[in-house]
Amino acid sequence: MNEQSEPQVPPRHANAGGGGKPGGSRTGTAAAVRSVARGLLDLKADPLPRISRPRWLAWLPHLVLLYLAVAFFALTTEQLSGHYGVNGAIRPVLAAMVAGSVLLAVRWPMTGYWLGLTAAGLISWQTHDHVGQGQSWPWLPAGIFAFAPVLLLVSLRVPPRVTVGAVTVAITFTGLAEGFFKPEHSGTSAPGAILLFAFTGLLGYALRATRLTRTKLVEQETLTEEERARRTLLEERSRIARELHDVVAHHMSVISIQAQVAPYLVENPSEELKENLAGIRANAVEALTELRRVLGVLRSEHPDEAGGPHHPQPTLAELGGLVDNVRAAGLEVTTEIAGIRRPLSPGVELTAYRIVQEALSNCLRHAPGSRVEVGIAYGPRDVHLCVANTAPTRQAPPSPGAGHGLLGMRERAGMLGGELAAGHRPDGGYEVSAVLPMDPVSPGGGSSPVLETDKKDS
Repeated sequence: MNEQSEPQVPPRHANAGGGGKPGGSRTGTAAAVRSVARGLLDLKADPLPRISRPRWLAWLPHLVLLYLAVAFFALTTEQLSGHYGVNGAIRPVLAAMVAGSVLLAVRWPMTGYWLGLTAAGLISWQTHDHVGQGQSWPWLPAGIFAFAPVLLLVSLRVPPRVTVGAVTVAITFTGLAEGFFKPEHSGTSAPGAILLFAFTGLLGYALRATRLTRTKLVEQETLTEEERARRTLLEERSRIARELHDVVAHHMSVISIQAQVAPYLVENPSEELKENLAGIRANAVEALTELRRVLGVLRSEHPDEAGGPHHPQPTLAELGGLVDNVRAAGLEVTTEIAGIRRPLSPGVELTAYRIVQEALSNCLRHAPGSRVEVGIAYGPRDVHLCVANTAPTRQAPPSPGAGHGLLGMRERAGMLGGELAAGHRPDGGYEVSAVLPMDPVSPGGGSSPVLETDKKDS
């Protein structure tokens, strides 16, 4: 029959992994059995999770199980005495074990499971000689239904493999008792037990899978929300950095020009002075080059963003045009300026303009038909901004924005060492107020180097 010889595979490679050999299969089966056995014998606490929403349902499952425990205690006591003639001190003990298995399974599922099986075994032993014609054995009529919630509580907290093991042990116990110790003329409880326990295990598995899926979905939504907030923050900081590039580049250009012109303003300048000024100019030019490279990277990530690479940054001097645009969009806007109006450093001017611009944009999106007041107050050391609107007169349409508004305003104010507050007003409106220092504070705690250059230029 086998005229052609088959190639011989070395034993070492043939046994690699054990996937196709009986030995490997036996090893996998043994490991699965050990895993199920460990799960069945794991008596650690695993409290039943409460219902989070609505809050008034938080303890409803616990109250229902408490009611069932009391009901099964009464039914077991009545059936042991009235149907099987089991009396004496053992009767309340057995009934208490049945009720206790339900209560224990709420916090210790496997402990309640084994207590329920033990109670069923003791009850079948006590009722063995008292079973009448057609009476249920080894399970009492109430015993089957008392063990079902225990099995459900187990399957809600253990892996599916352990649930299958728990159902198998209960059905095996029932089958062995029926096969070897069944009293004469007694009825059988095996078919009902098999159907009820299998259905309960399947129901618990489905509910557990649903709960785990919902939990993972909530976790993923939380992570997604955190990632979205982090991405929004980084995008806003990138946008601020792109806008401040022009401010920094201006000052570096001034330094470069001053260093180039300085030797001609001094009579007979020394070579050391010329070299130092040349070094200053070279460093300024190199810094400008690096700034342009960084700006090119930032703008390449946002190619669709409005504004060319040399578009001048806005200042508070352009506030009138901004307010006119908002009025043309349908809002009633009034402005008020207090104090002596004077030019600010470019960073403060840009930040103040952007805060007012974003606040007015929020009024357009979220408060249609409202009246808006814009206030700017120049103090001796700070400039105060306030944009307040009344309650909207009509429903605001859904906004597709990514939530950059308040985040960006806070980032800008904090960058200068200022403060920003936003919140609802008693009349139903909204208010955004900010305080920006005239002398911005650098992250290290000192004055901003850009501002120091302004002072020297002036």
